Amino acid sequence: MFLRRRHTQKDDSEQRDEKVSELRAAIGPLSGRSSKYCTNACLRRYLEARNWNVDKAKKMLEETLKWRSTYKPEEIRWHEVAHEGETGKVSRASFHDRQGRTVLIMRPGMQNTTSAENNIRHMVYLLENAIMNLSEGQEQMSWLIDFTGFSLNTNISVRTARDIIYILQSHYPERLAIAFLYNPPRIFEAFYKAVRYFLDPKTSQKVKFVYPKNKDSVELMKSYFDVENLPSEFGGNATLKYDHEEFSRLMAQDDVKTAKFWGIVEKPYHIANGHSAIEVAPEPTPIAQGAN
Repeated sequence: MFLRRRHTQKDDSEQRDEKVSELRAAIGPLSGRSSKYCTNACLRRYLEARNWNVDKAKKMLEETLKWRSTYKPEEIRWHEVAHEGETGKVSRASFHDRQGRTVLIMRPGMQNTTSAENNIRHMVYLLENAIMNLSEGQEQMSWLIDFTGFSLNTNISVRTARDIIYILQSHYPERLAIAFLYNPPRIFEAFYKAVRYFLDPKTSQKVKFVYPKNKDSVELMKSYFDVENLPSEFGGNATLKYDHEEFSRLMAQDDVKTAKFWGIVEKPYHIANGHSAIEVAPEPTPIAQGAN
């Protein structure tokens, strides 16, 4: 029986490899950034999102390539969205989960702007940044959402949430491993009911509500995170302190890495961060070659 199970797993793996090859043949020759984007791991994510249906995965991937060619998420730089992050409403954590995944911390109670377009652009920037900072061999990220100070007045609109969900599900398939919503207030329930309508079943299953008095939900979160790394806002022992100037320095450094990865040659620019300015001068790099 053990041998039969191993044989079945091997067959499944080979079949999925064949599906990847089929999808690559179906999308045809690629060049430039599209070639760089469409690694085998990328194709697997799109196939997984469409239950390994090659035609549906092809359509989804082509729509993403079209979106990326116009929205150009890899060209967004921190100095363009830094004003959105002044309060730390969304930031990349300094720690990883137990699987080594990048962690994004979201604090809707810290919402500081009203522009839907800028909120979305800020979020897309941080999605790209989280992916750029994934450990080797890791494809997904985790989200921690803190509801301290949350009110319907500070929250983004349902429409903006819908647009963010659409981008996440359509253009970043299988990038989210899990999202923990920690101790959300009752007033959030109505908002979530409206937003949940836009979540596909796979994404919905990744959203977990955690309440301090619910032992099972707390234990589930602790199975993903070391309590020594987990901020006290999420029931852990660490301190969550967002320093906008320091975070801006990290993002500026990452922007250089991003430009190098995508083969983008950029001019030096300055980022104002309240008390100081940061000069970033990326070195000219050759156009990146396609990767599989």
